[in-house]
Amino acid sequence: MFGRVPKKSDNTKFYEVLGVPKSASQDELKKAYKKAAIKNHPDKGGDPEKFKELAHAYEVLSDPEKREIYDQYGEDALKEGMGGGGSSHNPFDIFESFFGGGAFGGGGSSRGRRQKRGEDVVHALKVSLEELYNGTTKKLSLSRNAICSKCKGKGSKSGASSRCYGCQGTGMKITTRQIGLGMIQQMQHVCPECRGSGEMISDRDRCPECKGNKVTQEKKVLEVQIEKGMRDGQKITFEGQADEAPDTITGDIVFVLEQKKHPKFDRRFGDDLYVDHNLSLTEALCGFQFALTHLDGRQLLIKSNPGEVVKPGQYKAINDEGMPHHQRPFMKGKLVIQFHVIFPESGVFSPEQCRKIESVLPMRPSKHLTDMELDDCEETTLHDVSAEEVKRRKEQRQHRHREAYDEDDDDDESAPRVQCAQQ
Repeated sequence: MFGRVPKKSDNTKFYEVLGVPKSASQDELKKAYKKAAIKNHPDKGGDPEKFKELAHAYEVLSDPEKREIYDQYGEDALKEGMGGGGSSHNPFDIFESFFGGGAFGGGGSSRGRRQKRGEDVVHALKVSLEELYNGTTKKLSLSRNAICSKCKGKGSKSGASSRCYGCQGTGMKITTRQIGLGMIQQMQHVCPECRGSGEMISDRDRCPECKGNKVTQEKKVLEVQIEKGMRDGQKITFEGQADEAPDTITGDIVFVLEQKKHPKFDRRFGDDLYVDHNLSLTEALCGFQFALTHLDGRQLLIKSNPGEVVKPGQYKAINDEGMPHHQRPFMKGKLVIQFHVIFPESGVFSPEQCRKIESVLPMRPSKHLTDMELDDCEETTLHDVSAEEVKRRKEQRQHRHREAYDEDDDDDESAPRVQCAQQ
């Protein structure tokens, strides 16, 4: 059927290259190839030879006819023409059949000069809560690399260049060193002679504008539009505005919003605004009224309902006075106010005033001590204890507990250990 049947040769190499068993399914072959090809892609600094091996191995094993021949007779049978010939396709074509032409920003056909994607440039942009509430525009001046307008990114006056002999035009150099008996380490690094371009330009032919670097520095002003309701950590992207380079798809400039701390308002739970407000005891018991300046400068009148008593730490909310929703700025969250009641200092009220206050407040608990019970009690005096002192005492107690545990551990280590021996 096939003419001369070749001798059997190694039929496990392709499986080992992909890191799969011989029983691997087509889905397992695809997953293994994808993972290894991304890792070893030359545009990502991978090993070009390994990338070719992966493509060739997958090309054979993904074809049922070629795989059957390979499993029976090995690679030699494919080289001798069985099963459609032994020549492999362009490894980049096989890679792009999975990911498309723009896998790493390459775009276009792999038969032309391949392009890589430039790195994105990320900047933190500090904004106030007022700017996030009202929206604003910031103009920012940045410096970036731009393709030289004089030589159009060629780096030379004539537009000609020669292949770098140091790396043979690959832009990368591979060095090897022996690290042990029969062990060799291979390392890949950017060619220092051409700085990874793979080209050399003579000194006389260098472009006078860019000095052969192919790019020049330029100032660029970007208008960053901060929309109402944007949040801390949100990104604003300017596509294709990062550093330019020959044969490279320009990356993006990305601004990451960083909200500055506000002295009064605090944004929580998405679009709610929180603010603290102190009330005197009189206001908490008898009612209050005050003006609150909002983030857009409006004055909001905040007042209690008649007969309402506000407790310490109590929250109250006003609907539709929080932060605007980013996509729907006409809708807003809540404005939440937490009230803190400031009590008067000791000694402010005279005994007569205390009796007057007591007459309008709820009655005391009905429990009263009799004269006999009072005679059995010992007289005490209350002293003020600050929050700092309570915290200090707590830390001292925790420190003593840690010391006690450490002493227990030391005792356990010094104690003799009992060993049992079998007779």
